[in-house]
Amino acid sequence: MTNRLLRNPTDFANVLKLYYGTEIAKKFESLFRAHLTIAASLVNHAKAGDTEAANEDRRDWFKNADEIIDLLGSINPYWNMKKFKSLFYQHLKMTEDEATYRLNGKYAQDIINFDLIQADALKMADIMSYGILEQFYY
Repeated sequence: MTNRLLRNPTDFANVLKLYYGTEIAKKFESLFRAHLTIAASLVNHAKAGDTEAANEDRRDWFKNADEIIDLLGSINPYWNMKKFKSLFYQHLKMTEDEATYRLNGKYAQDIINFDLIQADALKMADIMSYGILEQFYY
């Protein structure tokens, strides 16, 4: 599962490269890969009961999210970054909640939360898609 998840940064970068060039795509790929590895570290520290390390990971995770948001906001003026940031932060909270539910054996809540995460991810994808359409096709 982790290997599949870590393909996502490259997949995103390949699309961004078409519109924003190799340099932006590589920067996004690096930030997004770090985002996923920080999330994995957060889960592992939480699972081990290392609250201090988990809190440090959480701070790094949100800092990384801000770096991703700043990068995206700098390349497309049609992306509503206030809305995107709100959705992204909500996504992070729900992702952490999902891991907590799973670690605590609350599988029914985990499934409900997963559906909410997926819906938010699709909203963020819509913002990105519409912004690209506005910037390059309308």
